[in-house]
Amino acid sequence: MTPSPTSEGGRSPAHRDATKVLVVGGAGFIGSHYARALSADGAAVTVLDRLTYAGNPANLEGAACDFVLGDVCDTALLAEVVPGHDVVVNFAAESHVDRSIAEAGEFVRTNVLGTQTLMQACLDAAVPRVVQVSTDEVYGSIDIGSWTEEAPLRPRSPYSASKAGGDMIARAYAVTHGLPVSITRCGNNYGPNQYPEKMIPLFVTNLLRGRKVPLYGDGGNVRDWVHVADHCAGIRLVAERGEPGEVYHIAGAAELTNVEVTGRLLELCGAGWDMVEHVEDRKGHDRRYSLDDSRLRALGYRPSVPFDRGLAETVRWYADNPGWWRAATRAAPARTIAGTAQDAETSQEATSGTQGEADR
Repeated sequence: MTPSPTSEGGRSPAHRDATKVLVVGGAGFIGSHYARALSADGAAVTVLDRLTYAGNPANLEGAACDFVLGDVCDTALLAEVVPGHDVVVNFAAESHVDRSIAEAGEFVRTNVLGTQTLMQACLDAAVPRVVQVSTDEVYGSIDIGSWTEEAPLRPRSPYSASKAGGDMIARAYAVTHGLPVSITRCGNNYGPNQYPEKMIPLFVTNLLRGRKVPLYGDGGNVRDWVHVADHCAGIRLVAERGEPGEVYHIAGAAELTNVEVTGRLLELCGAGWDMVEHVEDRKGHDRRYSLDDSRLRALGYRPSVPFDRGLAETVRWYADNPGWWRAATRAAPARTIAGTAQDAETSQEATSGTQGEADR
């Protein structure tokens, strides 16, 4: 059953005899992959999503799930929806760094206040397991080595600061109230259904349309790339076996510079380096992220999608599904780094001036 968000708080019946999981922010990129995987395994899945510009009900096509149209900051709605679930996983987040630089308020609202509102609702409903999904960006930038889960939080953008705030709220509920919440932090995600403001889908959709791709600065920024399927597998493992109050890193197997990723995308799209436009670097641009995922590997986690294979499959998906990404970029006005609203028909041109790093 494809979910039909027809009314706020409205739900359609789905499985009632399996593990009941609430996926908050489940119409976005990663949340929808998670919801579909759980649904395929027979879980009774409810998706709560506000359907902002990056939330897309088409991402849930084929998933047998309930759908609730609503806001993670809506206390009354959460009091209705949260009770009765065995697991609550929070993907709800504003996640694009460039947007946070231009308009930080919505990031604080969703990523901090939204997390607190959800944690309180889970506490009130005595939810047995809660997972807060976060990012490696809360640590800032690291020149050498890799962060462990005990590394200090030193965020450098409004986005990462808001995610760090949400993480601390979640941990405070674990310590103060005994809420059984674990936190996951992951590297840059990629895969199908990712909104074309982040680096890989932006570059691919630009190249498919014969447009240049914007590469920040010298392109030497290093990111650890994780396929969305591996990220979701790591979250599921934490939801099943993670310790309440603990943080778990979910790392990939491809630590690459943005120039290296760009080169692979150009080759896969049959384009040359003349299609690359170097643009002014982002303010406060973190140079390198790297996670030590030993704690999760001790629970059995291993990334299973090699980067080159996953990247090729991702490029093929965007090439085969132009209707999805054209509709997604027309769905709402986009913004440039400066925050200027663009007409919906030119939203791809608007996003082509930015390069998202925080692939949540």
